[in-house]
Amino acid sequence: MSKLFVSRRDFLHSVAAAAGTLAIGRLTRGAAIGANDRIRFAVIGCGGMGTGHLNELVKRADADNVQVVAVSDVYQRRLNRAKSISGAEGYLDYRRLLERNDVDAVLIATPDHWHSKISIDAMAAGKHVYVEKPMTHTVEQAIELRDAVARYGKLLQVGPQATGNDGVWLAHQAIRAGRLGKVTWAQGSYNRNARVCLFNTHQKIDETAGPDRTGDDYVDWDMWLGHQWGLAPKIAWNPEHFFRFRKYWPYNGGVATDLLYHKLAPLLLAIAGPDGEYPLRVSATGGQYIEKDGRDIPDTFLMTVDYPSEYSIFLVSTLTNDSQITDRIYGKHGTMDFEGAPVLRANGEFAEEFKAANGGMAEARLEPAARRDMKGNFIDCIRGGGTLNCNVKLGAATMVAIKLAVESYRQSKLMRWDAQQEKVVS
Repeated sequence: MSKLFVSRRDFLHSVAAAAGTLAIGRLTRGAAIGANDRIRFAVIGCGGMGTGHLNELVKRADADNVQVVAVSDVYQRRLNRAKSISGAEGYLDYRRLLERNDVDAVLIATPDHWHSKISIDAMAAGKHVYVEKPMTHTVEQAIELRDAVARYGKLLQVGPQATGNDGVWLAHQAIRAGRLGKVTWAQGSYNRNARVCLFNTHQKIDETAGPDRTGDDYVDWDMWLGHQWGLAPKIAWNPEHFFRFRKYWPYNGGVATDLLYHKLAPLLLAIAGPDGEYPLRVSATGGQYIEKDGRDIPDTFLMTVDYPSEYSIFLVSTLTNDSQITDRIYGKHGTMDFEGAPVLRANGEFAEEFKAANGGMAEARLEPAARRDMKGNFIDCIRGGGTLNCNVKLGAATMVAIKLAVESYRQSKLMRWDAQQEKVVS
């Protein structure tokens, strides 16, 4: 079922969720963090991605003056592994972690359907938030989370890595300066190919795990589903869903949310700026052409987004061939390619206009500088320096377009965004 429109059941769930958030909001807020103060992190979600983040935070503890003091996961084996890596306290229930007054920031790497609720709960408890992409699972959650950032006054960084590429920021400066002429469209791809789908091989099933097990094998399945908050339907234990959630609609949007979020966010940053732009209409096509293993998601996905500022973005992601199309932005006077450092080239009969805006050259290369990585950027911003690579406004604008593409594919409909009411119409 699509969750683009709020049903009475969803409304009641949202009221219950809000009550939980208000309870957390009564907790003591964290104090301001000075330039020389240690930033104390918690990591929520300690699977493959979360463990990677955890290891990196531990390694950069001295250089960035950070410390991981708490970790949380619903799977005891992962939780114990995270505790051994970090030396931190561990919690099966993330809400107990948020009660701690010594946590300044949380890093969230749970399945997608939990991103919004945990982010809002964390900010209500006075914590800054770094949340993995996609920012949320639904359109409504994206708007709710955007508004929560303004309400609580905390920082929220979303994790699409390419938004930290200096070339993307230089591209925005060049476009704003008119060096390409009027931008009319852009393209990008994120394709993979493997004998066995990476969504299977990267997420191996532990046959010993389950909600009826003890010790390391215990999984709090009800908490993982989040059905009591309306985050996913209540179903019996399903290890395929737990370990390979990226293949199933209740928890994920497939290659669109897992891969193409990485492409759309930086293209929006380059064309529209650090706050992005909401779509006008979105369409998507594709299908399960090869990988027919019971999954929900397509193995071939193509989406087009039209924007009110009069440009379109075309993106493709497949799991059946890893050849890529060039990341490229098209203007009336010139074209910009992102193969390494961005390169601008004159186009067609508009070479003279292009050269006039590019120092007399028919080809110009932008020279990116080294920038802090995503977590380093987040840490600097907590201490009061710099600009977030992917703030909540860019995250929400990206999420709305991506989710509309998922729904366009699922419903075989053109999806439109009503900017005044901030809702989807089809």
